[in-house]
Amino acid sequence: MKRSKRTVWLGAIAIVVLAIFSFIAAPTTQIYTGSTYSRAADGYGAWYAYMQQQGTNIQRWQKPMSNLTAKAKPATLLRIYNYQREANLSPDEQEWLRKGNNLVILGVRTPVSPGNFHTVQKSPVGDVKIATRRRYQKAQQGEISLGDRFGAIVWQEKRPQGTVVFSTTPYLAANAYQDELNNFEYLASLVKQTGNQLFVDEYIHGYKDADVRESEGQGNLISYLANTPLLVALIQAGVLLLVLIWSQNRRFGKPVALETPVIDNSEAYIQALAGVLQKAESSDFVLEMVGKEEQIQLQKTLGLEAVPLEHQVLLNLWTQKTGKSATELDAAFKLQTTKRRVSQRDLISWLGRWRTVRES
Repeated sequence: MKRSKRTVWLGAIAIVVLAIFSFIAAPTTQIYTGSTYSRAADGYGAWYAYMQQQGTNIQRWQKPMSNLTAKAKPATLLRIYNYQREANLSPDEQEWLRKGNNLVILGVRTPVSPGNFHTVQKSPVGDVKIATRRRYQKAQQGEISLGDRFGAIVWQEKRPQGTVVFSTTPYLAANAYQDELNNFEYLASLVKQTGNQLFVDEYIHGYKDADVRESEGQGNLISYLANTPLLVALIQAGVLLLVLIWSQNRRFGKPVALETPVIDNSEAYIQALAGVLQKAESSDFVLEMVGKEEQIQLQKTLGLEAVPLEHQVLLNLWTQKTGKSATELDAAFKLQTTKRRVSQRDLISWLGRWRTVRES
């Protein structure tokens, strides 16, 4: 029982350790790719610091786009995606443009061209390094801001009230290009307008203001866990732990006491003695002791005294009282008077003769 309990506890500890290790060692999601809070190669922390050093009126936006209101127009919203999104604008983006604002979107899904992956593109601020083969081939020549003979990499579309700029690569001025200031300056030229506000959308990267988290039910630990993969791991660990406990106990409910079997001491003694005699091959002793007891029981059955009689006398009395042949009884007497060891088969045959005599 102690061993079973120890196994359960060791299993439980192993499950907890695996769950914690899985949570710590699990690869981070790509939601922070393109975030100005990220210092990774695909982040935009260095470009954001660069813009602040330039004195640009830049601000991180950590609420839904529908809540965004610019103090002065036109304002610009920069959205850097961690995946290739479609060029079609959402209703919130269309409404933002209708208000006379501008929109810059990095990371638009376009076809892969036959061009090289790493290229150097000419721009008004100098050479810009690009790492993508995606090109947009439907842009008009006057709309292309950055591109080559395979198509546009960066292009803009003027709308009645505002302008939207698209880029096929989300890494236009990522941290990986810190030594390429032309990349930083080129993105700055796309979003910067003198005296106007510039917003960088961090809401799409999972960053949210406290009031937004509260309204979305993410203001406490329980709601946070309920929306993370960790909850699934904890549920699985709990179920597995219950299965382990049940498999060890094989029951639910109150424990049921086992009934102690009643031991027949006489039977146990006889079986033990029989085992000893069998190992010692003491068949002669068995013949002598069992034969005497069988004879005494036979004499009592015939109405005689318990004092053992001569075998011939008992044979004659058997014939007189039962009127049956004494052949089986005589064979039993002869075997037990041999005073020698016999085989197990002969011993069983001898016991069978005494059974026949009793049944007669």
